[in-house]
Amino acid sequence: MVGSAIRGLALAALLAAGVVARPVPAISQAPVNCADRSEVIEFLTRQYQEKPAATALINQQAIMEIYAADNGSWTLIVTDVNGRSCVILAGKSWETLPPLPVPKA
Repeated sequence: MVGSAIRGLALAALLAAGVVARPVPAISQAPVNCADRSEVIEFLTRQYQEKPAATALINQQAIMEIYAADNGSWTLIVTDVNGRSCVILAGKSWETLPPLPVPKA
């Protein structure tokens, strides 16, 4: 279960990095799943009761954030330096794990 969650998160991070890092033609730069970060967060809070669960730097141009609710719904968004956020993935059955012990050196 944990292994598949880690693989899924790693795949999501790679997908998000690819979306942000790869230039695309102007015609495909108008996705409907993007908006100002504050609007996206307000929507996730109001519609799904999701709150911040994790964040990571993708590169100098974008960050990845995961919002999750107590009922298990979750959404992965990527935000660029201009404050525009795009919903990359969403799902169910989010589970917050306790920190793993650090192996002794």
